[in-house]
Amino acid sequence: MSTQPAEPMNGKMSDLRFIDGGLKRARFADKTATFFFYFISAAFVFLLIAFTLYVVWGGIKAFKPEVFSFGPQGIGNQFFNTVYLVVLSLLISVPIGVMAGVYMAEYATPGKVTNTLRIAIETLSSLPSIVVGLFGYLVFIIMVHSQWNLFSGALAVSVLSLPLITSTTYDAFKALPEGYKEGSLALGATHFETIWHVILPATVGPIVTGVILAAGRGFGEAAALLYTAGMSTDINWNVWDVTSPTCPLNPFRPGETLSLQVWAARTEGLGSGAMDTAAAASAVLMIMVLVFSIGARMVSRYISRKTEGENS
Repeated sequence: MSTQPAEPMNGKMSDLRFIDGGLKRARFADKTATFFFYFISAAFVFLLIAFTLYVVWGGIKAFKPEVFSFGPQGIGNQFFNTVYLVVLSLLISVPIGVMAGVYMAEYATPGKVTNTLRIAIETLSSLPSIVVGLFGYLVFIIMVHSQWNLFSGALAVSVLSLPLITSTTYDAFKALPEGYKEGSLALGATHFETIWHVILPATVGPIVTGVILAAGRGFGEAAALLYTAGMSTDINWNVWDVTSPTCPLNPFRPGETLSLQVWAARTEGLGSGAMDTAAAASAVLMIMVLVFSIGARMVSRYISRKTEGENS
């Protein structure tokens, strides 16, 4: 009796076993890689939580009424300077960064100009903050014959924030489905009306994310402000003449921020009160970043839901 017809069946069975073995190896590799990346992510989250709790607990232990005052031994003036400087920097960097991202995504034609802009943005985003600080000291202080002031610090922080906001806006526009733009143009809207009323509201979430990251860098920046904003602050809360050098709202006065105060207290501070001041300032700075991030996220979600409700 011939057994030749069984050879094709044996060949198929071996092929099926080979495929099944390959699938098992692929599933094992996928599960291993997934576990590895989950483990790394969980480790980073744990370190972030541990670091946050450590900083905040240090600030709680150093709590004293005089530490949070607006006097020479407190951090009240530095707290105000930090918020004021970040607001000034966002007022400068957000409009310019968003407009630059819109131009690159909607108006710039592919070519040497666009490639040059992208290279410039990538190069600018990789600059160390100390280099930006020295640039700000040369351009915003020496060349204009000025002294250390908050506005120069805001300009220096804006230089660091512009690439991030521009890249975020550009990526958000490019990631949006073409149906948004095509549908608006088909209804008779102009290109500018489409960008203003359709694309920008639809991309507000990613843009706000870029703004949050830029603000977080402004809150924690120290090296760039060391040469621009200065290490001193003299505020008189009874003077509200903006031209006065002691007016809180005068942007052309020196203004030490919380990050600079922490650095000075840790490196040059004398006495037992310096460590308490540094711990309290670190905790307040951490809480400020968290509150700003959560608040900006809530505003972003509210705007996105409102926009989606109007468009539906």
